[in-house]
Amino acid sequence: MANRLYNQQISPKGYQEGGKVGFFRRTLGKIRKKFVPTFSEQFDKARKNKQKTFRSTRDDTKKGKLEYSTLKKSEVAKKIAKGKAADAKMREGKGGGADSGARPVFEKATGTKVSSKGQAFAKARKEGKKTFMYQGKKYTTLLKGEKPNKILPELSGKTSKKIKKFVGA
Repeated sequence: MANRLYNQQISPKGYQEGGKVGFFRRTLGKIRKKFVPTFSEQFDKARKNKQKTFRSTRDDTKKGKLEYSTLKKSEVAKKIAKGKAADAKMREGKGGGADSGARPVFEKATGTKVSSKGQAFAKARKEGKKTFMYQGKKYTTLLKGEKPNKILPELSGKTSKKIKKFVGA
């Protein structure tokens, strides 16, 4: 009985034991969610709004530049399996066996099939090349929003030291 009476009393901070969170804490939580949501809150909101991708505002280094998929890991795995099964079925229809061309590559994050141009891009970027050729045309390996590194001409003298120091070379 004494325990029940204790639980009904208000603690020194103004919260009831086992009761609701105080007005100020609840209000601060709502404000934080609105202006500085966590990654999982942004992910859940995007899924709720049936968006395919969303931009996170939490990562300071790449703020708002990267797009994240709203698919969960299990959904991506199902999508990849479905794509592989469809591709295998298509190969059988063509009469192709084990040597009937290259196997498709799937994106880990979204489970979509990567195009041959995308595969060429990824290969060139992995090798550290600045450009690559695809079907007779020249393409760059820069990502969207990436800026090319500017090469400064070789300078000598006092002024060059000041310029280099200013530019950060």
